[in-house]
Amino acid sequence: MTNKYEERLGTERMLPLVFKMALPAVAAQFVNLLYSIVDRIYIGHIPGIGTDALAGVGVTISLVVLISSFSAIVGGGGAPLAAIALGQGNRRRAGKILGNGFTLLILFTLLTSFIAYTFMEPILLFTGCFGAYAGLCGRLSFPFYLLGTLFVEVSTGLNAFINAQGRPAVAMCSVLIGALLNIILDPIFIFWLDMGVKGAALATVLSQACSAVWVLSFLFSRRASLPLERRYMKLEKSIVLSMLALGVSPFIMASTESLVGFVLNSSLKSNSEISMSVRLPS
Repeated sequence: MTNKYEERLGTERMLPLVFKMALPAVAAQFVNLLYSIVDRIYIGHIPGIGTDALAGVGVTISLVVLISSFSAIVGGGGAPLAAIALGQGNRRRAGKILGNGFTLLILFTLLTSFIAYTFMEPILLFTGCFGAYAGLCGRLSFPFYLLGTLFVEVSTGLNAFINAQGRPAVAMCSVLIGALLNIILDPIFIFWLDMGVKGAALATVLSQACSAVWVLSFLFSRRASLPLERRYMKLEKSIVLSMLALGVSPFIMASTESLVGFVLNSSLKSNSEISMSVRLPS
């Protein structure tokens, strides 16, 4: 049974509907930039190691974004298919797409995190982490940021399914919660608890975890017209292939941003840590 939020997708005038659906998403993306910007502001002011830490975290974030870009396969490939199924009245297929998407996100996280942990040093060296701040990448920030990849995958990958239900404001709140918490927790962990770079990474992970909890709590609740159900989480070949076929394009666009960062890092490492630290965030 549809609800008023889904019904408006097929009954309201097109132009007002586009603004209603797009503006919360645009606002969420704008606020999402605060993650890396706020981290860099606080990290750059860490006494003694601010410059090295800023450069190291810059490399680390590019790699974490690459890992997290796998969520675009589910969000960009699965959510449109679920929306089409909802429009056709096939709620069972839409539920299967959502359930299969959730399972894929878990598998993507396990696979990419295992590879990243196993080959951490060569991967960091390949992506431009070198010299005085190599330890800041490998020993301090990177393992902590990797812990948060599951939360990033879930929140960004499943957020699109909330939009597909006609609830962009709920999807926007998941991003706002994470960004605002990150702003609050960064100075607490970095300076008040004197955790330095580890504190910045931990604050980001906790913020991302709260965003993921918000998304899952909505999708598992009665408020969702398309809930996330365990019976649909078993992977089906046809559904997975459909998501992969449609999601490969947004995945390439998302991952290319990180690859550009790797190239810039490799080009700048011949100069100095300072040149790395002033590069714009990915």
